[in-house]
Amino acid sequence: MRKQRRYCKFCSDKVDYIDYKDVKILSSFVPEGSKITPSRISGVCSTHQRKLSRAIKRARQLALLPYTPD
Repeated sequence: MRKQRRYCKFCSDKVDYIDYKDVKILSSFVPEGSKITPSRISGVCSTHQRKLSRAIKRARQLALLPYTPD
């Protein structure tokens, strides 16, 4: 039995810029442990994974997302 191939959510929606102020989208890629989900688990392509991690780090700097779990 083969696993279903994951697809990039951002490529399918044709997103060029991942906004760091959009906490709802970013929080879906940061689980309870406050680590950024790797691309092999989230299914995001490498280009968007780099943009996503940059946006998460910027949101953490501005205290929109937590660094550590509560």
